[in-house]
Amino acid sequence: MTVRWNQPDNADTVEVEVAEVPDSAIAYPWNPADPEAESFFNSLEQKFSLDALSDAEVADRADAFFSHLDSLFAAPTLETSLAQKFATVPQSILNTIAQQAQKLANSSATLADQLVQCVQEALPQWAEEDLQVLARPLAYSMRGEEQAVKATDWARLSETEQAKLTLAIARYALNEAQD
Repeated sequence: MTVRWNQPDNADTVEVEVAEVPDSAIAYPWNPADPEAESFFNSLEQKFSLDALSDAEVADRADAFFSHLDSLFAAPTLETSLAQKFATVPQSILNTIAQQAQKLANSSATLADQLVQCVQEALPQWAEEDLQVLARPLAYSMRGEEQAVKATDWARLSETEQAKLTLAIARYALNEAQD
């Protein structure tokens, strides 16, 4: 049988001859219905027997294996999530918001108060009352649709726009921390 294919970065066609051996003595070992498969699996089990290991050693190795798996598939931290989503905002502001959001995630304070508390440390030049006014549209239902946050250079934003964006990031961070 001849197989032909083109590689993505090459216009030339490659041909390969593949031999067909219908009377081959090697049975495909993964067919569980094949009578020879059981002997194949038994020989594999004998090679990798856990009987030679103590229960404590098996438990230790299993713990190490599963903690390695956990580290490979660990959920991203809130700081990482914010840094990826809001890359134009200074990292120090994002870290401050993330830390505060994690502290306030299960707070009984109103959403507006949580938003203000999240950003107060990042925006010390703003009075709490002013931040409350800016946080209202994010915290309470208003007429109209939610507006998406536009990707804009942080340095080009006015102080008011920076404060609004910071509050929007805090809202996102609180939602993520509560999930």
